[in-house]
Amino acid sequence: MKNVYINSVCSISAQKTYDNSDFLDEVITYNDTVIPAVNPNYKDFIPPSASRRMAKGIKMSIVAAKIALNEADLENVDAIITGTGMGGLRDSEKFLKAIIENEELYLTPTPFIQSTHNTVGGQIALELGCKGYNFTYVHSSVSFESALLDATLQLQLDEANNILIGGVDELADYTVKIHRIVKHIKAEEINSNKLLASKTKGAVFGEGANFFVLSNKKQTSSYAKVLDVKIINTLPEDTLEQSAISFLEANNLQIKDLDLLILGNNGDIDYDHIYDTLSSNAFNTTPKAYYKHLCGEFNTASSFGIWLAAKILKTQQLPNEVQLNTAPSSSYKTVLLYNQYRGENHSFVLLGKD
Repeated sequence: MKNVYINSVCSISAQKTYDNSDFLDEVITYNDTVIPAVNPNYKDFIPPSASRRMAKGIKMSIVAAKIALNEADLENVDAIITGTGMGGLRDSEKFLKAIIENEELYLTPTPFIQSTHNTVGGQIALELGCKGYNFTYVHSSVSFESALLDATLQLQLDEANNILIGGVDELADYTVKIHRIVKHIKAEEINSNKLLASKTKGAVFGEGANFFVLSNKKQTSSYAKVLDVKIINTLPEDTLEQSAISFLEANNLQIKDLDLLILGNNGDIDYDHIYDTLSSNAFNTTPKAYYKHLCGEFNTASSFGIWLAAKILKTQQLPNEVQLNTAPSSSYKTVLLYNQYRGENHSFVLLGKD
């Protein structure tokens, strides 16, 4: 089977990450429980007349997709695969609110049309004129990993040459209120630099769009090689370490071969111990990093983790802001990412230096 390369990236997040010439040079620190994405200059990519009718998730995705395509020196791709946990939340809320206020009469269909989960993939396809395979995965917190797995298999089997994949989720007022009520969001404001020391229930929520061009052909712009992806819905904590080791062994690797372990810690005292279980035993001396203090927690936050790993592999730099321990590493050739949300939907992604 063919190798799969990440040939370009673009991240729109709570940090100024949409400029690929920078790599967390200026980290924005938040003191809140919900952090919005930093907006790029949308009018540079989308006509203002069209942008006004788009929800934030759609605009973020179109811009991220265009930047990723430009870096890969492509005008189009063979397929577009997106992952989203909640879809067009803002338009969903707008439509439901209109149903109530107008007593189910005189409804404008636009918010309903743009609230469907596959709107992002459809809008990008319209922008590019792409008539190829277009699929959206809505698999909760492994939505992006599902898109990544689909694209990887297609490229390995030579069913496509270039695929655009992305993970996107947006914040919406009413949904945020619901998460606060069920204590999925922290009750108190927390400094993002001190997230892991909070020792309280819930996470800091965020939003973002992270897009990548994957190909079975290496380019000068290549960031990393996708070695393997594994998704496990239910995984007992006492089998987590062995599952990670078995995943490495399936790729002819041992723990000592890892240059970096990137974890999805989000500061929730009820579930961060799962990451501690993995990192404090067999992987104790492995260099470690985390990222959700930068982007917040959302269903496709792991796509920001992939962006981080890809940038580390290409630049061979590990920013101080993401380091979890002081274990040294002279170079970064093999990176393992592990994520879970509230004890479910565990994912392992293995990336290598291209």
